[in-house]
Amino acid sequence: MAIGYRHTKTYIAASFDHDRDAVEKLYEWNKDHKLSFHFIDVHSLTKSYDSSRYCSIKKSLSDRMSVSKTFILIVGQHTKEVTKGACYNNGCGGYVRLLLSNSYCRYGYTINNKSYIQYECDLAIRENAKIVVLYKSVNVDRNLCPEAIRYKGTHIAMKCRKNTIYGSYTDWDYQAVKNAVMK
Repeated sequence: MAIGYRHTKTYIAASFDHDRDAVEKLYEWNKDHKLSFHFIDVHSLTKSYDSSRYCSIKKSLSDRMSVSKTFILIVGQHTKEVTKGACYNNGCGGYVRLLLSNSYCRYGYTINNKSYIQYECDLAIRENAKIVVLYKSVNVDRNLCPEAIRYKGTHIAMKCRKNTIYGSYTDWDYQAVKNAVMK
């Protein structure tokens, strides 16, 4: 895979069903030329063409991680519950319980019962990527983080509480995220 130098690429992982807004906020900050938060999104450089098989998607994720310097995981309330990507979810129809003892699916691929998020965390460790865990809240709650990276890398809250004369509200914490990702 010839997609450029590793030292400039960033890999973003999240539960897109639950935390898409946080991912979109990162992309928004990245596109804003007035801000000094810039990264090259490795997902924009390659595409996964066979979306019907979890194993081929995982192969594409592995290729992307291998050229990434930084791994960002966005952790929300449901991150640990996400199971999409696990072979037992039968995403491609190749998983057959009887074949489990052989560790291969009917298509000849190794059975991998890790979700995409669990798999991506393992890849980040294997590739020795800089790990940044962004919690989609005002607090860091490591119990919501996948175990593989629970105590690895930098963990920060993506939101902060702001006080006004009318009360308080939460907002995205650009400076904290920028400091964690860009350091």
